[in-house]
Amino acid sequence: MIEQSKISNNQKYSSSMGEQDFREAIARWYKLRFGIDLDPNKGVTNVIGAKEGIANIARAFVNDGDIVLCPNPGYPVYENGATKLSDGIPYLIPLLKENDFLPDLEAVETKILKKAKLMYLNYPNNPTGAIATNEFLKKVSDYADDYNFIIVYDNAYSELTFNDYISPSLLQFTPNCVEINSASKIFCMTGFRCGWVVGNEEIVQGLRKVKSQIDSGTPIFVQKAVSKGLNLYKSNKKPKIVSEIMHIYEKRRDVLIKGLNEISWKTEKPKATFYVWTQVPGEENSSMEFVKRLINLGVVITPGIGFGEYGEGFVRFALTQPIEKIKEALLIIEKVIKS
Repeated sequence: MIEQSKISNNQKYSSSMGEQDFREAIARWYKLRFGIDLDPNKGVTNVIGAKEGIANIARAFVNDGDIVLCPNPGYPVYENGATKLSDGIPYLIPLLKENDFLPDLEAVETKILKKAKLMYLNYPNNPTGAIATNEFLKKVSDYADDYNFIIVYDNAYSELTFNDYISPSLLQFTPNCVEINSASKIFCMTGFRCGWVVGNEEIVQGLRKVKSQIDSGTPIFVQKAVSKGLNLYKSNKKPKIVSEIMHIYEKRRDVLIKGLNEISWKTEKPKATFYVWTQVPGEENSSMEFVKRLINLGVVITPGIGFGEYGEGFVRFALTQPIEKIKEALLIIEKVIKS
């Protein structure tokens, strides 16, 4: 990317839809990774990170009073930055432990489904680390087709999976949706703000119309770097650069999970993401109060209530610190639990 940034043509404005070679790299990746054919001229567009795409899709399609189905706990942008800022009405669908943190669609009233304009869905999931079965993805696709609402599938953690698990694309189950992904997670390029939205061409074109009046896309030299990374894929398997990243996360995950269980904080290993989602230990009911106690001692984790009301009673760890730091944190956590 350093070399690409020195090229004068790569320092110019891009377009909000992204460069042609970038969109072609995305289409090629989707074919190799998921077996899906995309037209890079109609069904692929650049976004300045997945967060921006999530919000601007709502700008394109959500009108005053439209119902948007939002998972809870969930990424706050679904409910706030996307739905509420577009004057939509968020309908919160609980993600409960007893349902493997999958939304219970049958519990949603028919009148709500009939009025829904859009649904946000995210697996592998932030914050829970849960994964979705193929059976569930087929079921939710059928619901969207039957009730005529758009699914925006946030698949930003598709490559952050452990062992032999390979995360699918929702586009493998229905063409009537769009999917978001991001170099922030795949290549740890969080600050470079480069993502993409693909899928249903009509929806992609709606997003493009909004973005054409808002931004000029990710810097060209960043798009060049992301394209090179995606072109390292030769099949649906992770290339070396991605598998090495996941190996680091896996070792951190295993140290954290082992340490938590050894201090009687029962916690299960997630199959994906770099998060560990677990219930607050002991008799503590408030995730915020528990987190405050840890923060005062130098350990920072996220209270589940920050992801919505159904996140209360849980906390989220992020595997973004080296193992030695995780071990230090475990010693402090043990003292807090025992006290």
